[in-house]
Amino acid sequence: MQNTSGYLREAALAALIIIGIGAAARSQTPSPSPTATPAFSDIFIVDVKNERGGMRFGPPVKITAFAGYNNQPFFLPDGRSILYTSIRDKQADIYRYDLRSRATSQITNTPESEYSPTLMPDGKNISVVRVEADGTQRLWSFPQNGGQPSLILANIKPVGYHLWIDDHTLALFILGAKGKPNTLQIVDVQSEKAEVVAENPGRILRRIPHQNKFSFVHKISDREWTIKEFDLRTYTSASLTATLTGVEDYAWLPSGTLLMAKDSKLFSLVPLRGKTWEEIGDFSNAGVKGITRIAISPKGNRIAIVTLPDAER
Repeated sequence: MQNTSGYLREAALAALIIIGIGAAARSQTPSPSPTATPAFSDIFIVDVKNERGGMRFGPPVKITAFAGYNNQPFFLPDGRSILYTSIRDKQADIYRYDLRSRATSQITNTPESEYSPTLMPDGKNISVVRVEADGTQRLWSFPQNGGQPSLILANIKPVGYHLWIDDHTLALFILGAKGKPNTLQIVDVQSEKAEVVAENPGRILRRIPHQNKFSFVHKISDREWTIKEFDLRTYTSASLTATLTGVEDYAWLPSGTLLMAKDSKLFSLVPLRGKTWEEIGDFSNAGVKGITRIAISPKGNRIAIVTLPDAER
């Protein structure tokens, strides 16, 4: 069975979505527990300045005042606000934080749980992975400014994570079932025709800057995790670089540089040019530990980082 520590760690935090593979497939269906209390995680924003070919980081600023699960940050295109998932009273909803006013507003407020907020290509709605009343995980859309949700894909489930390729195409992380592995699939929204392009992907799907490609982590074995690119023109994939050991979360700078984090440190690498990951930042003096997810603003001038308590790393 693949090493799924990243998924299990996040599941322990959420206490709602359990992401396993292989024999653990039955536990992939969310089963909310009225007694479960999710562990804490926080989101910090770090300002970035490029100086003399290098990067200088400002002090990490915590943007999540609620003590609980705060995760899955997503920058909106103007870089002035961020969407994220927060679990409050055992209920996962989507929130927006305005970086100028420092105000937090709630986007979804439903009996179901919503995860992985992502701006849709129309720029008006957000897509989420919704855990429905019976535990089904499907992709739904919500208007940014309030309104009724609508189902995006009726028949494709259980969805774990997603990435919009264009207004009618999605890359989806689909949870395996009955001993089958998780898969990465390309799906046409209108026809719901799906094509499996990889098995055992990581949870992070990203567009590669200035290219008609997206990237994903391929968990080839317990010890071999590789960031790969998928060419949307040829429908072929190629390896870019090995991940940091045991790390699956990454992000792209607009320049085409990859970032990953481990413990309190940030690392960078230029695919196919840099041979090893280079440490570029250390936030331990600011008390930031256990960095997992990272997200980068469209201009590359801000980084959002998610931190976990010691016990969950």
